[in-house]
This record gives sequence, structure tokens and C-alpha cells, in this order.
Amino acid sequence: MELQFQKNAYDCLRRATWEVKNEEQTQEVKLPEAMPDIGKVLGAWGQPLVRSKEWRGNGMGLSGGVMAWVLYAPEDGSMPRSVEAWVPFQMRFDFPETQRDGTILADCQLRSVDARSVSARKLMVRTVLSVAGEALEPAQVDVYAPCALPEDVKLLKKSYPLHIPAEAGEKTFVQDEDLPLPASCENAERLVYYTLQPEIMEKKVMGDKILFRGVAAVHALCRCAGEEMVPCDFELPFSQYAELEREYDAYATAQVIPAVTSLELDMAEGGKLRLKAGMVGQYTIFDRPVLEVVEDAYSPNRSLDLQMQTLEIPVVLEQQTETLKAEQSMETEGNRVLDISFTMEHPNQQRTEEQLQLGLPGTFQMLHYDAEGDLQNTTVRWDGTWQIPAHPDASMLATARPKGRAQASLGGGNAVLRSDIGLDLMAAANTKIPMVTGVELGEVTEPDPGRPSLILRRIGSDSLWDVAKRCGSTVEAICEANGLTDAPADDRFLVIPVV
Repeated sequence: MELQFQKNAYDCLRRATWEVKNEEQTQEVKLPEAMPDIGKVLGAWGQPLVRSKEWRGNGMGLSGGVMAWVLYAPEDGSMPRSVEAWVPFQMRFDFPETQRDGTILADCQLRSVDARSVSARKLMVRTVLSVAGEALEPAQVDVYAPCALPEDVKLLKKSYPLHIPAEAGEKTFVQDEDLPLPASCENAERLVYYTLQPEIMEKKVMGDKILFRGVAAVHALCRCAGEEMVPCDFELPFSQYAELEREYDAYATAQVIPAVTSLELDMAEGGKLRLKAGMVGQYTIFDRPVLEVVEDAYSPNRSLDLQMQTLEIPVVLEQQTETLKAEQSMETEGNRVLDISFTMEHPNQQRTEEQLQLGLPGTFQMLHYDAEGDLQNTTVRWDGTWQIPAHPDASMLATARPKGRAQASLGGGNAVLRSDIGLDLMAAANTKIPMVTGVELGEVTEPDPGRPSLILRRIGSDSLWDVAKRCGSTVEAICEANGLTDAPADDRFLVIPVV
């Protein structure tokens, strides 16, 4: 007689890909007619914008661009000028064909931006982006549960507490603000460049909603009356929520990746800056279910033919967030720092049997005045490392981004540059669990009259389940006969009552 188990479907997300790509793009920029000829390029800065994401079945597309600004000293010796440029990008991430469209998450970091003059009236702007692209496909895991079974059929049930990606989406929002200029910039006339860096400070799953709070850090370099350039910074708090597809319990967690989709900052009347920025919080919800499966079955009175499957489910083994310090010194005869920035690319990985070493490359850029009072721009590379224990069967998803504003101090012919780094780590793997999906029952057999009713046996390395199955007993009967409340020692002899 065949006994079918009941099939229950459980929703989760399967990771179709997680890949880091670095892409270089160049754009030729012509000077407006009113601007003087180029003498020397002083520096370049940029702001990455993610404009669109497209799921293509066997891959995903990501497009956007970098708002770039180039500061140059004119050939005629007049004040430095700033030129704007738009450098578009398109990326494709390939993965095996999926059954359904999923969710795309993109963590886009500007690795570097620089410029050079190709003629007195043209600039060549080069940007390098570091993008961690993730594709999450909706999937279902089938878990089989036993229906009514004869009393003599014994089941080995095991419970697995899991941490799995269950839902993903995004919440778009806009920051529309008037920013009062500080006293140091009250005579500002134009902007040299500006950037926006969103940072998630708190995220929480509450029932059928996700809430996240953070800060949008706005940095601008302003040109004031008298040709002085002055930096100014603003921190704009934001708080958002999004509706989820179902309700989660208090143990669910979330990951939120911010991205900037649009950015406008203009001089306004009354000593203010007018900001309009589009942002998106890309979220993943991680559920913590406890799955119970039947891994084995037997009967002391009859033969059983088990139908088996391997349950394969994506799980998160570990998540952690670290704040690291980047510090780099360099020789300089500068006497005043005007502006400093720090850019990063995503970590590279080197694995050994026991350790995973992350390389954390970044670049400091310092705009400063030298000993003669001339404006100079200096870049210096920083290469940090971070070691963590390696999970042998897991892949590590690691992203890093600058936190807050970089700082610089001058003295003794040296400059010391510093920045905080936020490092997010997630170890993920596909867990394989053996599972009984059905049972074919044999006929009940008569007991062997020559078989002893008690067996004396050393437990060894076997489990009580293995001993009971091999000897025609039950775990309950063995525990009762030997007064066991815990697993016995390997060298202990047990009385095995034969059922």
C-alpha cells in the first residue's frame, strides 16, 4: 500500500546572480563659447545615478550615468572654471534563464573620475563605476508532511531553523528641500560641484511593512564673491516605509541598499540652495521559519520502501556590519585643504581553507593650496584588508561604501587623510536536506519466535534511531528500558527491547 505525504509550498527567493562589475566610460565635452580656453585640469568629481533596471529572463540590464564636474585653470590666468558633463553607462549581468521575473538590486559606487584636455576647447572625461548587481527570482520550496500512518511506522522528524530571503522590492522617494547656506558660504554665487550620499541608519520589519530611516549627506563646493571656494555640508534625515506582500513575525530582518536616481542642486534666493533628489531604498526581507521534515522511517513489523527527495533551499548563514577606518598619509607642501573626497570600489576576495581576506581599495582626492598659494589637486590610493573566517560551502556577498565626510590634516610637510567605511557582509549557501515524500508499506510479518526479546549492545557512534531501526525496537522503548533522558555515552552498553 502506498501512502502519499501532503505537499506544502513555501515561498522564498533564489539568487540568480550576485556579481561585481567595474566599467569604464569616457565622454568628450566641449567648452561653452563663453568660457576661456583650458590651461590645466585641476580636478574632477562625480555622482552616479541609477536610472533604470530591466529583467530579461536570462540576464538583467542596468543603466544610468555619472554627473561629472571638471575644474580647470584657464590659459589666460583667470579664475578656475567648472564644467559639467553627463557620462552614461549601461551594464548587463548574465545568469541562467529564469521562470519568472524577479527583483534587481544594484549597489553602485563611483570608483574614480578624472579628466584631461584634448585641445584648448575640449575635455575627455573618464569615469569608472564599481557595481554589485544582484538578481533575486521568486521560487517555491516543496516540503512534504506525513498524513495518517499506521502506529507501527516510526518517523525520524527533524526541525531546521532557517534564515532565508523571502521577499524583495524597492521604495522610491524624493527629497525636496531649501538648504540655508552657512555663514562661510553666505556670498556663494555658483556651484563648483555637489554630491549626495545616502546612508541607512535603521531598518525594521513590522508585520506587513518595512520601515527604514537614514541620512542624505549633501556636499557642495561653492564659489563665493571674491573667487574664494568654500565647501559646505548638509545632513537631511529621511524616514520611509513600504507595504510588503505578507505579514512577518518579529524575527524577520531586512537589508536596504540605497541608490540615487536623480539630483539637482541650484542657487536660490535668500542665501539658500534648492535641492531636489530622487532616491530608492532597495530592500530584501529575510524570514526565519522552522521547517520540519521527515528524514527517515521504518517499521519493526514490516518492510518499507521510502520515496526520497533532496530539499535544496537558499539560506543565509551569517550577516554582519562593520565600520572600518581608512587612513593614508602623503608628502605635501600644502598650507590649506580646500576640499577632500574618498571613493571606493567593491571588495575583492581571496579565500584560503580557513580565512577569507577582503581587499578594500579606495582613493583619496584632496584639493588644496600649495606653499605658493596655487591651487593643486592630489590623489592617493588606499588599500585596506579585512579577514573573516571562511565558510567552506558558502559564498560571501560583501559591499563597502564611504561613511560620512573624509577628513584631512596638514603638518610637517605631510597630509593625513581619513575616512570611515561601512562594510556589509553576508554568507549565503544552498542547504541540502534529505526528505521522505512517500512510503510504500509492506505486509505485516509474523515475529520470529527464535529471536531474543532483549539485546545487549554498545551504542558506539550510532544514534538511538540507528540502533532502534537496526534491532527492531523503538527509540522510546530503549530510553524507557535504560532510564535515558539524554544521548548516552559512546561506550555505554544498552538494553534493547525488541518490539
